[in-house]
Amino acid sequence: MTCPHCNSSNTTKRAGATSLGDDRFVCKACGRRFNERTGTLFNDLQYPTDIVLSAVRWRLRYKLSLRDVAELLLLRGFAVTHETVRQWEAGFAALLADRLREKRRGCRSVSWYLDETYVKVAGHWRYLYRAIDRDGSLLDSMLSERRDRDAARRFLRQLLDLNGRRPLRVTTDRHPAYEKAIRWIVGRKATHRRQRYLNNRTEQDHRGIKQRYYPMLGFVNFAAASRFCLAFDGLRHYFRRRKHCGEKVPLGDQRQQFAERWQVLVAEMTAA
Repeated sequence: MTCPHCNSSNTTKRAGATSLGDDRFVCKACGRRFNERTGTLFNDLQYPTDIVLSAVRWRLRYKLSLRDVAELLLLRGFAVTHETVRQWEAGFAALLADRLREKRRGCRSVSWYLDETYVKVAGHWRYLYRAIDRDGSLLDSMLSERRDRDAARRFLRQLLDLNGRRPLRVTTDRHPAYEKAIRWIVGRKATHRRQRYLNNRTEQDHRGIKQRYYPMLGFVNFAAASRFCLAFDGLRHYFRRRKHCGEKVPLGDQRQQFAERWQVLVAEMTAA
């Protein structure tokens, strides 16, 4: 493991572990001692990293309130308040969303489907822009206060930066803001399709965030709404079961894939 103090790789693992179960190391270059969480955002936590990330996952993936998550943690021997769970969500949901977004970078999709849905924030309707590809995989999402040409441009620039390639086809609804935004940002070579029913797959894909959002009765502020929606969309895409040629995957294999992907994600986040 690399030393967080001098960035030297000349380190040795020490015997035993910390009270939270983290491995301990010593750097032969600078002589300092450290553990797995030294120098990371998890260093100040009083609970194991996997427990904190599991609480954030429960909050994002399932229809659970903050108090529900606190009760589940209590059954596992960790007594925390719902405000602690709120702090964990505020601190690590954005980190989780950024990590999942980096995993989607350079997906190279050439067929985009763009649409927006409504999300209530502080009593006002806001617009969640979402884009998927032809296979239904998430490209990216963005929460905006307005549904206009500027918002469409910002979302298209964000998609280009993440995808790394201009699409050949862009499918949207008949909102007039998309026409000029696509021509100016994507280019005139891209085919812009606005025919009826072509964008139904995006409308159906909105069900995920809608079903998770309904029990919450809206968000308190824009920052919290943006953080939650982006992390939810990214996590939902990461655990999405992908079928090839209509093959059927047994439920046991699906659960095994879910567990393996989560373990990989936790390992990547704790090592970053």
